[in-house]
Amino acid sequence: MEKVTIYHNPECGTSRNTLALIRNSGVEPEVIEYLKNPPSKELLVELIKSMNIAPRELLRQKGTPYEELGLQDDKWSDVQLIDFMLAHPILINRPIVVASKGVKLCRPSEAVLDILASTQQGPFTKEDGEVVIDANGNRV
Repeated sequence: MEKVTIYHNPECGTSRNTLALIRNSGVEPEVIEYLKNPPSKELLVELIKSMNIAPRELLRQKGTPYEELGLQDDKWSDVQLIDFMLAHPILINRPIVVASKGVKLCRPSEAVLDILASTQQGPFTKEDGEVVIDANGNRV
């Protein structure tokens, strides 16, 4: 059985859809509610490195203290941006999924399909009504 971990926010529709897609592949992932259990600095750095992105690309702007902290300013170093994410976990964009084929920020939620080894077991429709997987388990 494939081991999958999702850094999840149950308040986020994209995160809920991603979790549901993982489960639709027959896998029960380890679910880490990162707002309650934020990653350590070492783990956050490793996740960013594994996704092959810059820390700035992981910053969430909407519904966070991004603007009040002035994080849009280029003066902040990668280390400083990571420190802001650790101090304010809501700044970490989600969901981050760790699967056998890689680590990815799954926005949109169907991006998770690129890193899951397991195939979809049946149809899947996102919360907004968008059909992502057809009746045969194939990506639409």
